[in-house]
Amino acid sequence: MSHSLIWDSSLIARYDRPGPRYTSYPTAIQFDSHFSEERFRNAIQKSAQTNKPLSLYFHIPFCDTVCFYCGCNKIVTRHRDRAEPYLELLFKEMAMYAQLLGYKPRVEQLHLGGGTPTFLNQEQLARLMAEADKHFELVFDQPSDYSIEIDPREADWAMMGQLRDLGFNRVSLGVQDFDENVQRAVNRIQPKAMTESVIEAARVLNFNSINIDLIYGLPLQTVDSFLDTVDQTIELAPDRLSVFNYAHLPHRFMPQRRIREQDLPSPQEKLRIMELTTQRLIEAGYVHIGMDHFALPDDDLAVAQAAGVLHRNFQGYTTHGHCDLIAMGVSSISQIGDTFAQNHPDMDNYTTAVNTGLLPIYRGLQSSREDQLRAHVIRRLICDFKLNFNDLEAEYGINFSTHFATEIQQLQEMIEDGLLTIDACGTGLEVQPHGRLLIRNICMVFDQYLPTTQDQPRFSRII
Repeated sequence: MSHSLIWDSSLIARYDRPGPRYTSYPTAIQFDSHFSEERFRNAIQKSAQTNKPLSLYFHIPFCDTVCFYCGCNKIVTRHRDRAEPYLELLFKEMAMYAQLLGYKPRVEQLHLGGGTPTFLNQEQLARLMAEADKHFELVFDQPSDYSIEIDPREADWAMMGQLRDLGFNRVSLGVQDFDENVQRAVNRIQPKAMTESVIEAARVLNFNSINIDLIYGLPLQTVDSFLDTVDQTIELAPDRLSVFNYAHLPHRFMPQRRIREQDLPSPQEKLRIMELTTQRLIEAGYVHIGMDHFALPDDDLAVAQAAGVLHRNFQGYTTHGHCDLIAMGVSSISQIGDTFAQNHPDMDNYTTAVNTGLLPIYRGLQSSREDQLRAHVIRRLICDFKLNFNDLEAEYGINFSTHFATEIQQLQEMIEDGLLTIDACGTGLEVQPHGRLLIRNICMVFDQYLPTTQDQPRFSRII
């Protein structure tokens, strides 16, 4: 497939508005608090009959210090001993899932996120992996994808060596910005040498993949300062890059109230930052995977996209769409087949549920057939930038032009603007270079829930 894209400032300014990131469809906003733990247990037991492989996610919510931009579910504490009782809860949650499944499923993908997973010490990380191996079948051959988010301020060569010994083969490093002024403004002082040391260790230890996260739109950033960060990042040659748009929502995320709005770059400057960042990364040989993700051409994400098997879930773009996702820990979200379930986001309710032998389900959703159809449409658009109507009609027993007549009409303005085309025979849709950066807009047309939520300040802006 073509990875070309065209940055059209006038189109982007016109279409740039808040919208979902579509790590799921329906999005988490539609999850129902009346969804019962029993319904999710039934979904797990039904899935167990198919012997599907698993993707495991463990949420480690602790951070030593707070980054002012952060909107994650986290607990900021310097008391490292708080991790110990939390690990015991994770172990109990694992045991409940293992009992429900009734066998040890093969784990093809495993991810530790947070918070800061490296808040755990080496002994705690070893126990976590040992407990996972006790209840599930951890495998460490080539197809396995075991990753961990790393704060370079908390990882040294010894930690990296132990992570490799435990079976981790991918790392994602939070950098955000190399500029010292920006780092001070967001309370994340991280000298470049720390990041370089972790990357060097990962390469020496033969980790398969290195990802770096950057954020644009932070206080005191300018076009020139951020491009300097981009150039320094390119020199480090990560396999993947995520360049996220900072969403300033201080009414929702208390730490963001420490950021002075007058220090934020203007909307016009943010657009210019992302335009030149995108241009520079593509010139450096990175493939634009979609939205804010870039990868080298031989990276698994780029290979999967070219083969039409790229997937998207709560961890972002992934190559393991055939796996059920069991997520453990406070606030984490699982997907078993077409059933979603989110754990309690607060520690007290999470703790009470686990200690009483209940899956700590806070809310969830069982997708309808219509949900599944629209999820398929959105997933293929956001992963492939094209859609084959015949495949959909065969799988779901619909006539695309009839079923989505309203949506096709809504797409006409985007077609006129050159964002996408529908072929003359009416058998497929393809996103054009002008539309790749606006893929969320195109997906939003097929979101039947959006009219009820689009006026709520719940989503980040598209660019």
